[in-house]
Amino acid sequence: MLKVGVIGGGSISEYHLKPYFDNPNVEIVAICDSNERRLHALGKKYFVNNLYLKVSEFLANEEIDAISICTWNNSHAEIAIQALQQNKHVLLEKPLSLTLDEAYAVEAAVKESKKILQVGYVRRFATNVGVLKKFIDAGDLGEIYYAKASCIRRLGNPGGWFSDIKKSGGGPLIDLGTHMIDLCWYLMGKPKPVSVSGNTYKKLGNRSHIENLSFYKAADYNAEHNDVEDLANALIRFENGASLFVDVSFTLHAKQDEVSVKLYGENGGAEVEPELAIIKEQHETIINITPQIDMLSFDFAGSFINEINHFVECCLNNVQPISTVEDGVEVTKMLAAIYESAATKQEIKL
Repeated sequence: MLKVGVIGGGSISEYHLKPYFDNPNVEIVAICDSNERRLHALGKKYFVNNLYLKVSEFLANEEIDAISICTWNNSHAEIAIQALQQNKHVLLEKPLSLTLDEAYAVEAAVKESKKILQVGYVRRFATNVGVLKKFIDAGDLGEIYYAKASCIRRLGNPGGWFSDIKKSGGGPLIDLGTHMIDLCWYLMGKPKPVSVSGNTYKKLGNRSHIENLSFYKAADYNAEHNDVEDLANALIRFENGASLFVDVSFTLHAKQDEVSVKLYGENGGAEVEPELAIIKEQHETIINITPQIDMLSFDFAGSFINEINHFVECCLNNVQPISTVEDGVEVTKMLAAIYESAATKQEIKL
């Protein structure tokens, strides 16, 4: 039995708490959140008596074997390091950290503690991604030399801490771009990044004056907070000659929201989003293959269940997760380089 604690009681925490609660090999023994009302509501819902307002008191609970960190981005690295030092396994929501120095510090703490740290790249755990990975690993796409991904919201700045750069570290790039870059990089075989050219734009703001449109809002939504970018794009080059283009936005004058992930290889191509499709050539004919699975597109809740269950299995069996701290460091390198490239208006060599 794995005894688990969850820190952070915002909306994302429910996607950790419920799968833990439903897992027969897990007991949720503690929850920590700075909002007392929300903390007690979660404790009542999941039958948890050990409720903490302070991180230090939560981490001092020796009964906890493993934790999920679902807090603001600016606290990820600090809490992860403290938890590792107190002999706890860690599932850390993305991003790993705000800076590369912090990422290296977390990596060092993992190595010293010899505990499990899994980075919350939840899209790796989607059913459609798992199916495509089998095709890729079998060589059906051959060498993947180009990928491109978009996650475009035309009106979707969550406000609150998401748009407060001191807490979030950035806007759509560090929030959405983290997922897009990681997913493509993972499916491309995790080639070594060598250079980055990126741009960020802050032109439109929160656009909270727009009427009759609903969108996801942070638990602490406040449209007055907004010092992050609206849009980011980047071209990433890899040591093996492959390249990745990505663009993401919180707000943009686009006709509609869009999520698109595409991979191109020597022997075939694939679309991961909006729905899984595999493109091949057979008998001098190009064919589009649609796998017969229930989840052709990204299943948000189901992917979190897969992610949580994988973490639990890794902790109980002491095996490395598929999204390691080393992967988190590499993605952090790419994110930091994009922001640096945008600020300096120069290509960044890694």
